[in-house]
Amino acid sequence: MGFLDSLKAKLGPAKEKVSDLAQQHESKIDHGLEKAARMVDQKTKGKYSDKIQSGTGKARNAVGRIAHKDEGEGGMPPAPPAPPVS
Repeated sequence: MGFLDSLKAKLGPAKEKVSDLAQQHESKIDHGLEKAARMVDQKTKGKYSDKIQSGTGKARNAVGRIAHKDEGEGGMPPAPPAPPVS
């Protein structure tokens, strides 16, 4: 067994655990992302609002993919659009 095979075998349970945790706490993660986006937008005085909104949306999609990976490609509902950060 090669190094990468060994590494994959050890990381398998960790991926499942992360997926379970992301699914259980998806709303808390979403709330944290929104709170962080608001704070960064305030600190930058709205200068990077579009980039912050885009990054927040991508982060939400990533969390959704991790949380719902066991539902397969077609089973995951699309992530809602990110609300404006102001």
